[in-house]
Amino acid sequence: MSPGGAGTRTPHDADEPGATGAGPARFLPAADHGRPPHPDDLALAVAGRKLLAGADGRLPRVGELPAGIDWVPVGTLDGVPAWAAEAADPEALPGRWRGWRSLAADLPEPHAALAGRALAVVTWRRTHRWCGACRTELTDVPGETARRCPACGLTGFLPLSVAVLVAITRPGRAGGPDELLLVRHAYGPTELWALVAGFVEAGESLEAAAGREVAEEVGLAIGRPTYVDSQPWAMSGPGTLLAGFTATVADPSAEPVVDPKELTEARWFPVDALPAELPPAYSLSRWLVDAAAATGSR
Repeated sequence: MSPGGAGTRTPHDADEPGATGAGPARFLPAADHGRPPHPDDLALAVAGRKLLAGADGRLPRVGELPAGIDWVPVGTLDGVPAWAAEAADPEALPGRWRGWRSLAADLPEPHAALAGRALAVVTWRRTHRWCGACRTELTDVPGETARRCPACGLTGFLPLSVAVLVAITRPGRAGGPDELLLVRHAYGPTELWALVAGFVEAGESLEAAAGREVAEEVGLAIGRPTYVDSQPWAMSGPGTLLAGFTATVADPSAEPVVDPKELTEARWFPVDALPAELPPAYSLSRWLVDAAAATGSR
């Protein structure tokens, strides 16, 4: 979705035309298409942390790229099979190499999700070639996104890291609009005002992670968080899923105390006077900010 799009968007808005041009686009992950690649299938070539886009900015087709590429299935988009591969010689392929953030800003959300999955699958295959128990080279498991050791049988699946985002609000003062807590991170896009966020630990629920991250990063307690939506997110590393929550601060008079290892600043903003430096429009973080602004200004 374009950063300039108006209104509040969610991951499940589907008013963009699909790859077939007939109705909303739908992306479904797949580990096996049951047939070899067809020239009209979608092609997602990966080189490091970048993906290949055609001259028109869209995803190319298998037939537009040289023969002999080792494709692996990554899903379907509007019923069209999609394949991914690591480029052996990136300069030999026609098109333009782009980072996932750039693609996600220009493509409809289902296309961006497909590109993120392709990046995750290719990176995982490159970094998980050998058995961690006996050092034998792994082989693919037919029909699954998994690799298995032919010697000892150890099977590894594509790992998934889950992170939470929390849009924290408090009642406005003197009957004014609600206020939203925004933070600036000490890493990544440091100029943006974003939401408290962090990865879920083993043995931890999503709600517990949301409360812990808020306490650790800004020293505040929140009421039970309410789940809003989720989004695959390739910027935090391949195989990352974001889970978005809203929550109300337990003590409306409390001010944030930042963890300097994680944040440089944290501030309450009236929802009708949010800063311009917000996360991009295609991100779950921005959808949560926009939703809080729409609700809190009523």
